Amino acid sequence: MAHKFLIKKNKAGEFVAYFVYNNESIFWTEGYASKASAKNAIESIKKNGPDAEVDDQTD
Repeated sequence: MAHKFLIKKNKAGEFVAYFVYNNESIFWTEGYASKASAKNAIESIKKNGPDAEVDDQTD
């Protein structure tokens, strides 16, 4: 699969969820104190993301 979510720890020891496509980080969450919170963030993105509108402010 070309895309996936990764959970890694940052330098501050917080859990961060990354969305990765072809081994490149596309976006990531804020740091969380617990792994469960990072997993909740992933589930929220999966649940709410498909219907997100695109706000093109270049015009």
